[in-house]
Amino acid sequence: MAILSIQSHVAYGHVGNSAVTFPLQRLGREVWAVHTVMFAAHAGYGPPKGPVFSAQIVRDVVSGLEQLQVLPRCKAILSGYLGDADLGAAVLDAVATVKQANPYALYCCDPVMGDAAPGIYVRDNIPAFMKQHAIPAADIATPNVFELTLLTGIKVTDIASAMAACQALLAMGPKLVLLTSLEGHQTPPDHIEMLVATQQAAWLVSTPKLDLDPAPNGAGDLTAALFLAFYLENQQADTALARTAAAVHAVFGATQAAGTRELALLDAQDDILRPKQLFHARMIK
Repeated sequence: MAILSIQSHVAYGHVGNSAVTFPLQRLGREVWAVHTVMFAAHAGYGPPKGPVFSAQIVRDVVSGLEQLQVLPRCKAILSGYLGDADLGAAVLDAVATVKQANPYALYCCDPVMGDAAPGIYVRDNIPAFMKQHAIPAADIATPNVFELTLLTGIKVTDIASAMAACQALLAMGPKLVLLTSLEGHQTPPDHIEMLVATQQAAWLVSTPKLDLDPAPNGAGDLTAALFLAFYLENQQADTALARTAAAVHAVFGATQAAGTRELALLDAQDDILRPKQLFHARMIK
């Protein structure tokens, strides 16, 4: 089972493809990583050093995969940080190419645009591209609360508003929405929640919120990749949500124990496969 992952790459640290490749491989997935940028480190360390790749480079790499005649083996396309809307167009071309080779392949769009504290941290043309093109083309969308509000215009403060925003996003095209980093009025103290919604049902999972200061970059990238990998197994959204919550919580625990600002993926590799602490995804619709 191969996943084509088109997103950023850093030499040091774990964001983008540097956050998702090893965990997916540890789960037994073949990963075809195509980089949209190649930076020394993520922007948490200051202005990044390195190139933003052109859309043509992404197209050339995907064309090479097509020539190898391996695309029928691709079960999903995962996209994350783009750098520029032109790169987004190349991603959607890749999605169309893969789906021509394998009509059952899923496109999971992580609409990386920003978060509550830093605000928007992508180029000005990215939010419009996500709303008008990427989200309508996606089978799965994995925004955080800030990004969901940016895409729908609905302020998320509790489960009801989160559900309304997820339904608004579903109306744009995706069949499934994974909402991350939910801390609403109903969230238990010292917990954080994730929600999965389809047109027919929705589930919520709550996990203890660990004290990580600063919060590690790349957590959203990891969460989207793990959910996609688990969902591909049997397309059971509630099971994938529960397994994702357990695996991400295990990584956060290892990161806290290591005392590092980077995700402790190597330390947590066995727990990604078999987490010691499990969580229940509760149906809310």
